[in-house]
Amino acid sequence: MIIIGVDTGGTFTDFIYKKDNEWGVLKIPSTPHNPAEAVLKGIQLIAESEKKNVVHGSTVATNAVLERKGAKTAFITNRGFEDILFIGRQNREKLYDLHYRKPVPLIPSSLVFGVKGRITSKGEEIEPLDVEELQRIAEALKKEKVESVAVSFLFSFLNPSHEEKAFEILNSYGFDVSISSRIVPEFREFERSSTTLINAYVMPKMKKYISFLESHLGNEDRLSIMQSNGGIISSTTAKEQPVRTILSGPAGGVTGAWKIGSAAGYDKLITFDMGGTSTDVSLIDGKPTITTEAKIEGYPIKVPVIDIHTVGAGGGSIAKIDAGGALSVGPESAGADPGPICYGKGEKITVTDANLFLGRLVPDYFLGGKMKLYPERIIPYFEKMAEEAGLSPVELAKGIIDVANAKMEKAIRVISIERGYDTREFSLFSFGGAGGLHAAFLAKALNIPQVIVPLNPGILSAMGMLLSDVVKDYSLTVMVRDEELSLQTLDEFFKVLEDRAFEELISEGIEEENIFLERFVDVRYRGQSFELIVPFSENFVDDFHREHEKVYGYSSPEREVEVVNVRLRATGRVEKPKLEKFSLASEKVPDEAVLCRRKAFFDDWMEVPVYDRSKLLPGNRIKGAAIIVEYSSTTVVPPFAEVFVDEYKNLIVGV
Repeated sequence: MIIIGVDTGGTFTDFIYKKDNEWGVLKIPSTPHNPAEAVLKGIQLIAESEKKNVVHGSTVATNAVLERKGAKTAFITNRGFEDILFIGRQNREKLYDLHYRKPVPLIPSSLVFGVKGRITSKGEEIEPLDVEELQRIAEALKKEKVESVAVSFLFSFLNPSHEEKAFEILNSYGFDVSISSRIVPEFREFERSSTTLINAYVMPKMKKYISFLESHLGNEDRLSIMQSNGGIISSTTAKEQPVRTILSGPAGGVTGAWKIGSAAGYDKLITFDMGGTSTDVSLIDGKPTITTEAKIEGYPIKVPVIDIHTVGAGGGSIAKIDAGGALSVGPESAGADPGPICYGKGEKITVTDANLFLGRLVPDYFLGGKMKLYPERIIPYFEKMAEEAGLSPVELAKGIIDVANAKMEKAIRVISIERGYDTREFSLFSFGGAGGLHAAFLAKALNIPQVIVPLNPGILSAMGMLLSDVVKDYSLTVMVRDEELSLQTLDEFFKVLEDRAFEELISEGIEEENIFLERFVDVRYRGQSFELIVPFSENFVDDFHREHEKVYGYSSPEREVEVVNVRLRATGRVEKPKLEKFSLASEKVPDEAVLCRRKAFFDDWMEVPVYDRSKLLPGNRIKGAAIIVEYSSTTVVPPFAEVFVDEYKNLIVGV
């Protein structure tokens, strides 16, 4: 069976595959009008009629929310609570912005309905669900041509009977239905309702997309989907809970960086994934950071996701002179079509064009020479914008790179320095098609001692998907206070989740001996509004005090604590590709690895060697300035940096 990892990006769709015991990579332009076209085209090029095991990171759910192009969706809740989505929280995302407005909900108020029926805060029914009213609403929704319905009742995490009944009724009318007790059975009705609504909003589109892929794959082929939590799930599960795939592509990259970095002996990493449209950064301190407080376009999604910070700065980000005469870069992107000017069709200067203008991209070796660049096209555009800005064309190109680097540097600061981490203890793990062009400059600016560039960095997100296990997260709100707090009480709650985890993972084809469980608890001091997640053990209360001290600068061991939620992470270990380790050779680079010399601009124009990465050997050392090319990416080694090729053929760039 051929193993294929697929990651859909804004500019390119990336593939990594193992065929006849050999690894191969492929990048083809994305097809934004229908992402499945590029996915299927690549799969066809790799494996025509052979059996395939495909792991796919999809942007379908993400783009549906970002572009507000999801299904026509209705929201049903308890009567009197129809404004949950519109009131939200009182927090202002931008405290000093006088024009700040909350994100407009994904659906209009005309598609929000309240029905009679009530469960108490103790999980008891005090008013039965009005089935006839629900049926009348369903009939009205059919007339409105609604496709999907989200249901979120108060305290359904304690007693889901009303939601399950609503699911049964609405499903019988042919709607796609999402109920909060299955999506996120936790308290805080706004976040729970928001997550359920997003799931319902993207479900029809995701179902159609996955079903389309399945219809073009063979009966014996397997299709898995990458989740935002760093694990994979079956395509069947992804159809029902697509909210768990919102950040699936970037999550694949973080997982790949974690696995490859750990193998090479690096446990503290800041991942830097620069693609065509955006840059994603995340911090790994031993393992990826998981959060349940993520947002997309301002909408909370309360399912566990890898904590990833994104900025609109990528290779395709468009540069422009704003109304005040200042140079800005992004967040608008040239995308795959028309793309940067040097791709042959675009007419707006991008970061990629600036790198090419400065000689840091080598046209003859772009995508292994399989994609033609047009350096002559960019010159008149740079001359025109440089004249408008009162700069020379070289100063303009250098300015575009500096502005893009400043945006990305700020993003890295948000997830590291601003959270109390010392960047000198970390390595910058660079990947994405454009990452190697910028990583060394960012590392130097942030006092990060070294950059790690793995093999095939441009397709690392796809590789990360193949290195992932099946992972499922479960949670339950319990609200257990000090006087009731005992390991035995919590153990009983965990067992309920564990039974469900074993059942679901076994149904996905995981053998029982390959299932591993991790227990966590959300703990807070009584009276607080927010919790900290700590591993569950005999000493979890002491661990909570220490974590509180670390995060907030103080702890109060004398105060009463309460466990708000119990969480279970169930991992089903699957067979994964092994990372090959090589013996170290000489420090001297083989003569055949030097492709040519060319002029590139750093502080001035200088002639630099261009190396073929595939000819470099473990143990080789290269002093900057230099350019290292490979199929999926280009790595720029500035004059202040030096490269060492390690035993896994990673480039270790010391700055």
